[in-house]
Amino acid sequence: MQKATKPRVKKQPFQMIDVTLRDAHQCLWSTRMTTAQMYPILRQIDTSGYQYINILGGAVFDVMVRFLREDPWKRMTFLSQQLSTPTDALTRGQSIYTFELFADDVVDLNIQLLAQSGIKVLTVYDALNDNRNIISSVHSGKKNGLLINAMLTYALSPVHDDAYFVERTKELVDLEVDFISVKDPTGLLTPERAKTLFPALVHAAQGIPLKLHSHCQSGLAPLVYEEAIKAGFDYGYVATDCLANGASLPSVVEILELAQRHGRDPAMNIHALQAVDEYFDWVCTRDGLPRGVKQTVDPALYEHQIPGGMISNLRAQLITLGIPHREKEILEETAQVRKDLGYPILVSPFAQYIVTQAVLNVMQGERYKTIPDEVKLYLKGHYGRLAGTPSPEVMARANVDYDPSERPGNRIAPAIPALKKRWGKGCSPEQLCLHAFYPPNLALGLKDGATEALRQGAELHPFRELFTYLRRQTNFSRVRTRFGNVELTISQ
Repeated sequence: MQKATKPRVKKQPFQMIDVTLRDAHQCLWSTRMTTAQMYPILRQIDTSGYQYINILGGAVFDVMVRFLREDPWKRMTFLSQQLSTPTDALTRGQSIYTFELFADDVVDLNIQLLAQSGIKVLTVYDALNDNRNIISSVHSGKKNGLLINAMLTYALSPVHDDAYFVERTKELVDLEVDFISVKDPTGLLTPERAKTLFPALVHAAQGIPLKLHSHCQSGLAPLVYEEAIKAGFDYGYVATDCLANGASLPSVVEILELAQRHGRDPAMNIHALQAVDEYFDWVCTRDGLPRGVKQTVDPALYEHQIPGGMISNLRAQLITLGIPHREKEILEETAQVRKDLGYPILVSPFAQYIVTQAVLNVMQGERYKTIPDEVKLYLKGHYGRLAGTPSPEVMARANVDYDPSERPGNRIAPAIPALKKRWGKGCSPEQLCLHAFYPPNLALGLKDGATEALRQGAELHPFRELFTYLRRQTNFSRVRTRFGNVELTISQ
């Protein structure tokens, strides 16, 4: 009898996708990187050898509007014009950038604007892995000429087994997407799990290229990337070295070395990569911003499964409430709430909902005495199909019935006609879309970050940078420095 042979693993290069301008600062800088901070290093990023550059996600869009007060459409257009490497934008399916669900016509307008701004790849996922919530995005993306990268959001639970993810992959194959990504937002994947899951996904994808997007919160991500390389994944999301690790993604340098070890190294420009890293290392020093630090494995992470950015926010809130000493209790309760709710994945918005419920349970000394409206909507199936079955106690306390039979987007009436009527014919499509997402006090009055970046210039001026840096310092009384023929003395 002839022995069965193992399928040949592809040996073409394992290509890199840069997240420095999006997920890296989202994880390490609370999403506060400005267009002006990006501009001086765009040419080097562009010549580094990346296949795609991810420049937008839900948090980036939202923070630009709420906190930076920058116009996100102008940033996307500016970056796409500056970069010859194709740009990638991520949306949360029917939720787009915020927590609520939007009508199909708003989804369509947003994607049309992404395409017009120069975006080439639409990355889309649903926080429940209910792929009905990305159907409208996939159709609109294809109509507007975008490549579609659909994400499977990884989670750890009794219901999220390999068969579950294979079934979701088959659904994406039926949608005829261009790429399928495994999104591991908390870094929960282990090399052992990857050894069974990744080959199964490669087989189920039927030749559709696979990508890995895993965070470093557990410290295991580089080992997981190595399993992806061995299994035949085609792409990996990475960050420049000083903005990698921690809650961010792996370093491009480390993953490049792994790809080389397995004979799948892509053509990357090492000098450009080094220049990018040196630039952001200087920005961290100049602006007092954190760098990524390699993590050690924390067993508690595999219980509460809260992403790193949320942990830091939770700690700040507990200090405000005067109960920082109850953090361990709340993290343990978070794991219980997640189980009771049928194992939702801890990504936005459900991470926020679950942690809020856990805090309420601990503070009130009774489980589910108070259940927020958003949690009730989740239990009803308002956001989509649940992976597991909520406990009878939670359903009784919430007094709701679960009905996942209808695609959530079907329940939402078109919104664009009413927006046009309210804001008039002179309202641009970009402004109209902002009005769909935000109240007028947020949607109006945004500045053009690209103009500010151009005014600053694309080149770093060492003398000016040094002067600005020294002027901010408070730990000296007098500094004397020479730069070329110019001598400078600063006294505090």
